[in-house]
Amino acid sequence: HVQLVESGGGSVQPGGSLRMSCVSSGYKYDSWSGSCMAWFRQLPGKEREAVAWHYTGGSSPYYAGSVKGRFTISQDAAERTVYLQMDNLQPEDTAKYTCATREGFCPQRLMTFGEFFSWGQGTQVTVS
Repeated sequence: HVQLVESGGGSVQPGGSLRMSCVSSGYKYDSWSGSCMAWFRQLPGKEREAVAWHYTGGSSPYYAGSVKGRFTISQDAAERTVYLQMDNLQPEDTAKYTCATREGFCPQRLMTFGEFFSWGQGTQVTVS
């Protein structure tokens, strides 16, 4: 079965940057290259929200309005790894970040966590 492992979270001061990684394994054949990968975050006391998502087969990425222009999702297909570069981090970005995957294309609209079939354990980001 598909497994995702995140890394790269940590503590940073406002205005700082972090880059997180999400390494995938367990895909059958080459299905990784035809999947929708997303980063979600969960702020204390709130529901998970999608912050960035893209189709690994090649398409424009999509971002939540709150992070657009500051976060960048990218990938290394050979390593089956998706990254989230986070710049100009602010205290309101403090959250647990989780990557998730599902088969097929990503819609442009804001996605929900329930649309994904596999996700990692998450990594904490603290901005203060």
